[in-house]
Amino acid sequence: MDVLAVLSLVVALIALVLSLVVLRQARAGRRTPTADALPEDVHGLRQEVAALRAEAKDALRHLAVVRYDAFGDMGGHLSWSVALLDDSGHGVVLTSIHGRSEARTYAKSIVGWTCDQQLSPEELEAIEHARPRKR
Repeated sequence: MDVLAVLSLVVALIALVLSLVVLRQARAGRRTPTADALPEDVHGLRQEVAALRAEAKDALRHLAVVRYDAFGDMGGHLSWSVALLDDSGHGVVLTSIHGRSEARTYAKSIVGWTCDQQLSPEELEAIEHARPRKR
């Protein structure tokens, strides 16, 4: 989450700098600057934003939780599956199945949105809900 906050701050700073440059030039009656005419600081900020975006791809930032009743005679949705994945669909799905006298917890590795082990319907649902939607 800290990476996303820093990325947002950097993008906001870039937007502020660019708007100030455009405003000054508009007041002076000049045209919008070309990419070559931008201050060197802006180029440095662009490189920083690109580096932060590349780093954020490996962050486990896609999360989804599915709660359910593992056994028909129990209520309360005490069992759950949670998917924690990065932009490429690599990560883990954790599942806790709650019974009357015990709870069992499982962890399965996810690579490219799939798993070598068999996944329960709830685990598949958690992975699908964690997958980012295309805009």
